[in-house]
Amino acid sequence: MQATNKTGEESAPTIQRQSGTDASSVTLGGCWSAAAMAQPVVWDSLRGRLTALVSEAGQRSRWDLRGVDRLDHIGAQLLWNAWGRVWPTEVLALPAQRAMLDRVARYSVGPPRPQRRGLWQRFLGLGELVYQVVDHGRDLVRLVGQLLLDLVRLARSPRDGPWRDVSGHLYRIGATALPITALVGFLIGVVLAYLMAQQLRKFGADAFIVDVLGIALIRELGPVLGAILLAGRSGSAITAQIGVMRVTEELDAMRVMGISQGYRLVMPRALAMAVAMPLVSVWTTVAALFGGILASDLVLGISPTYFLSALPAAVQVSNLTLAVAKSVVFGVMIALIGCHFGLRIKPNTESLGEGTTASVVTSITAVLLADALFAVVFKDVGI
Repeated sequence: MQATNKTGEESAPTIQRQSGTDASSVTLGGCWSAAAMAQPVVWDSLRGRLTALVSEAGQRSRWDLRGVDRLDHIGAQLLWNAWGRVWPTEVLALPAQRAMLDRVARYSVGPPRPQRRGLWQRFLGLGELVYQVVDHGRDLVRLVGQLLLDLVRLARSPRDGPWRDVSGHLYRIGATALPITALVGFLIGVVLAYLMAQQLRKFGADAFIVDVLGIALIRELGPVLGAILLAGRSGSAITAQIGVMRVTEELDAMRVMGISQGYRLVMPRALAMAVAMPLVSVWTTVAALFGGILASDLVLGISPTYFLSALPAAVQVSNLTLAVAKSVVFGVMIALIGCHFGLRIKPNTESLGEGTTASVVTSITAVLLADALFAVVFKDVGI
């Protein structure tokens, strides 16, 4: 029989302990079922009390389960875990309850023991990491070589190129990213202007905010900020699109039909990103400069007219040329990394999620490393 209260719910499980001369007797009552222990508070309370009783009395205690109205696998598993997966000295139970406990004791498996990694296991783990890096590097170099061959093929017969794919990716990668990049760039410009104004005002160098903002935004922050936003927005989309094609076996179908994956998938995205990235970079820089001009006018009283007239003298044109060149490199890198991880995705959803995450992280890291390399190599250009 199943005991229920007036509202139709199962009665709460109870635990009563009676101390004797030789051993302790624990009497259980109520319903020890999943429905009765569904609340986390009830589950944690029962588990804590059972663990305390077993630790105090050990295996010498006597457990009386005959007053339990209902016992299912959840309740039996809770008792078996509390007993330390060992039968106590005496268990008084009905035949059905005994069968339930026997079934749980027979088929339940304990958690694996934590294994300590020795020096040899750590060395093997380092070798596995190096092998994975080499494997990714080999595939990426192969992808770059295939892209160069596809560009040569496109130059020989431009009329047969996948221009509709290029235009579609150009719209999705570049045009749809303009609102978010403008918003982020504007806010970055405002923040930088406010922070710099506080420091420049101490030295009476208010006019130099044009130089600082111009160099920082045009040369570095504009291209890098746009590349990071596109890496998180469009790079992940590239990986997800190609990964879904792997899951739905479209890539296998392309291989069977003799369609080049590099020519139809990688090259259009790389060309679109190479064209869209400089435009998005300039757009982000303009929005950031607008935010900096507005903040400079409000904080330092520098008018937009003076800011715009002093900007060409403070920032050389070579800085803008370097920024555009960097943006092209960033765009090609993001596209290639996104395609690389998309083509390596296995036909399951877990691999799709992991590949998309790895693509974004790798793209952002590669952009920052490339920007640092550009800063070192071209340190004397435009400054």
